[in-house]
Amino acid sequence: MRYKHTQIGWWTILFVGGLVFVLACLAAHIKWSRAVPGTVFFGPVCVVLIGCLILFGSLTVTVDDTAVTVQFGLGPFRKSIPLRDIAYCRQVRNPWWWGWGIKRVPGGWMYSVSGLDSVEIVTKDGRMFRIGTDEPKVLAEFIEAKLKGVV
Repeated sequence: MRYKHTQIGWWTILFVGGLVFVLACLAAHIKWSRAVPGTVFFGPVCVVLIGCLILFGSLTVTVDDTAVTVQFGLGPFRKSIPLRDIAYCRQVRNPWWWGWGIKRVPGGWMYSVSGLDSVEIVTKDGRMFRIGTDEPKVLAEFIEAKLKGVV
């Protein structure tokens, strides 16, 4: 049995998408009015922002017979934690000021795309990882069942 869930970062998409829209409108306005010749940076900035949306607009968590894997968007940002290395997991709530993304937090690492709910995984060697999810109870119970060999 396997768990797989993708959470969409709607606030990230809305904010970055809105920023791309504003920059594109500014670039079009400036191009039409020919007011500022040094505005060629708008295009590359928009491309970088769209790339960020593709890379960080969603978070997929997969739990199979061997590992818990977290992957952002369509890109290469992925972390895999072998089940044999996990001591325990539990539901937690992140402070709002931790934000979202891949980042170092007190005690370990956090992978989150939206919201404050997470599942904290602690490995047998004491490393901690927080995985943001919009279904923390389901994910924590599934990981615990995998650790016990029930599923």
